Amino acid sequence: MRNHVLKAIIRVFPVLVFLAMAISGGCASSPRPKEPLPSSPAPKATEPATPHPSQSSPSPSSSSSPPLTLAECIKIALAQNPLNRAAQEGVTAAREKVGEATAPYYPEIGLNAGYSRWQKYAFLPSGISRPGMSKVIGPTDDWTAGLKARLLLFDSGERKARLTAALAGQWALEEDAERARQDIIMQVHQAYYGLRSAQEARSVAGKNLARAEDHLRLATERKEAGAAPKVDVIRAQGEVAQARLTVVKTENLVRIAKGKLNIAMGSPVETRLQITDQPEVINPPDNINIYDALDQATRTRPALKAALFRVAAARREIRAARSTFGPKIRAEGGYGWRGPDRFPDDEEWLAGITLDWPIFTGFSSMHLLSRTRARALQEEAEAERLALEVQDEVWSAYSKLQETYEAIQTAQALIQTAQEGLRLARERYEAGSGSMSDLLDTQTTLAQAEASHLEAQWDYLLARASFQRAIGQLGQQAGAAGISHEESSRENP
Repeated sequence: MRNHVLKAIIRVFPVLVFLAMAISGGCASSPRPKEPLPSSPAPKATEPATPHPSQSSPSPSSSSSPPLTLAECIKIALAQNPLNRAAQEGVTAAREKVGEATAPYYPEIGLNAGYSRWQKYAFLPSGISRPGMSKVIGPTDDWTAGLKARLLLFDSGERKARLTAALAGQWALEEDAERARQDIIMQVHQAYYGLRSAQEARSVAGKNLARAEDHLRLATERKEAGAAPKVDVIRAQGEVAQARLTVVKTENLVRIAKGKLNIAMGSPVETRLQITDQPEVINPPDNINIYDALDQATRTRPALKAALFRVAAARREIRAARSTFGPKIRAEGGYGWRGPDRFPDDEEWLAGITLDWPIFTGFSSMHLLSRTRARALQEEAEAERLALEVQDEVWSAYSKLQETYEAIQTAQALIQTAQEGLRLARERYEAGSGSMSDLLDTQTTLAQAEASHLEAQWDYLLARASFQRAIGQLGQQAGAAGISHEESSRENP
């Protein structure tokens, strides 16, 4: 049922665009349509350029720069990332194309001037020629100067079709620019949460190292007291070495994550960077209605809206191709001077109407029409495919959101259990009733539980951002975990 609804939207959308163009476009002889298409989606506000805080300070230490929040990183990325600038330039180029499509509604006016010196042989009939009469005309000077104008009166609807197709193409590129904007925001989310995750992993590795060193100290004291064998000390030393290696690896992960965040923000990879360590709010995704989310994604996802505009543009190209079978009527006029002198006095003028109606063009018009029809069907199929892809993304993102939230709850319970187990194992070992193996095993279990909780927490935050992107709301004023029942009933602004 949902697939039929999607197909109906895809087919009705270009028709609505066409009706609005027909109502507001006016006749073909008007200077230009007053309202060629219904209001395009509101232009996406471009965030003001914000200098990178770490670049504005001459101090060699990054501590002098305030830590960046996620919102500040997004603002910097939208101002500096080349992908966003490229998308905006694409929109500018599309607007200029609309201006080109408007040009046929205006008259063409041009000045011309020239000079030539010529001589011609005159082929005169035998009855006209006389003995001694020269059969050569010239040589003579020919000076010309004038003004010409042309106005297209009727073109079988071609210019209107071209203009509305260009407008639909412009709106498609505006939606593509919004898609690029949300892609950049998603990249920043991934890089920012990747850095936060690496920093948390480094902190967890430091805590694990501190526990391992405490266990080594305890084993050494018991060994010196004759209450523990030397093998306990050796095993504790190995555990400390492994914990230190983990700290080194996490330090490298932090360094790599900082480079990725700098690249996502459009900054040099070596730029010094510091982000906030404020805890993230984890809200349960219970208020999300997945079916409302699917409908909202179909209405607001920039990629799908761009595809629908391309379908409308392709159908208008069919109308433009049909117009090549019809006539074109132009009004022409000219006024100028011509003569053998540099400033001629003899006046010339021209005024009239021309009709151009191609009868046979080698079947090129038929092939053009067939090609544009095939292109329109291709765009329709691509829009249907994209609609199904959007549904799959929303469904998968919603499932991932639920999975990661449940994983957080489970990992928290595992941490509590592992902490209690480590406490009891340490007490038993300190009292001489437990073994070093039990102590190290419980320590490993706690480290794994903490790593699982850390991974689940940042996976949830990424899944939340992915869900917002899937419904076309990433970077906008939407709920932290998606859309609620009440929010889903409102139209996207």
